[in-house]
Amino acid sequence: MNKGCILIVEDDKDVGEMLKHYFTYKGYEVLYAVRGNDALALSRRKLPNIVLLDIMLPDMDGYEVCTHLRQNLRTSHIPILFLTQKDERSDRIAGLELGADDYITKPFDMEELGLRVQNALRRASYESLTNPTTALPSGRLIEEQLRTLMHRSGWAILYVRINHLREFNEVYGFVAGADILRFLAMILTSVVDENGPNDDFIGHTSGDDFVIITTAGRASALKEGLKARFDAEVVTFYSFRDREKGYLAMPDVDGKEVHVPLMSLSVGIVTDEGGPFSDIRQITEVAAEARRIAHKALS
Repeated sequence: MNKGCILIVEDDKDVGEMLKHYFTYKGYEVLYAVRGNDALALSRRKLPNIVLLDIMLPDMDGYEVCTHLRQNLRTSHIPILFLTQKDERSDRIAGLELGADDYITKPFDMEELGLRVQNALRRASYESLTNPTTALPSGRLIEEQLRTLMHRSGWAILYVRINHLREFNEVYGFVAGADILRFLAMILTSVVDENGPNDDFIGHTSGDDFVIITTAGRASALKEGLKARFDAEVVTFYSFRDREKGYLAMPDVDGKEVHVPLMSLSVGIVTDEGGPFSDIRQITEVAAEARRIAHKALS
């Protein structure tokens, strides 16, 4: 069972290989970087659930990597555990002040490290910080981002839903359904990055619903890019027979065969021009209605 994705940033290759083997054996997906810049690039391409971060790196120190992760809206929520030979009190305080979740000194006990990672992930889940399937921000983190919109101008929200995911789950199973959620999370990240430098926020609200907080000038291009990319690639999750037919054949409540379209995206866009908004509930209600209208247009 995949326990989540862990990014290990460690320039000592012996220690790095030991950590990779241990956490792979424990059921984690492992990303590995020797340099800080490589770690930041990896975190943009594949959002990790947690980061194990050495302080002494060849290009930048771990404090700088931590600062970059905390300043980026997309990675600011990820638990970070410093792993270092430094054991001075001032070093520990410096790391914690930057927002690190824990500070572990070498040499370390591997089982203890594994438990600290497990506990950090559990805390993040309990606090509704991330969705356990996609590792995207959820719950309270999305609410915090929406509240900031009340004091900004020029913003836009894309409210994204996967159509017919429930029927796909019924035919292919919940494991394949979870793969679809991770697939969309990857597409959201990729399309956002392809549209140029940004500080856009991507969240997984619940189930088959996702959100992007961006600027009004980027919203339409993001919508078109998401829909085109999803339509082109989601067919690979279906069997050859279903792809050829272009639909799923399923029985209805009376046992009669019905044809369910292949999955697609409904994307609603709301901007600050649709206001004024007095609270975040109004914003989410308008965004949900925009998405429903987009879905009806597909019917």
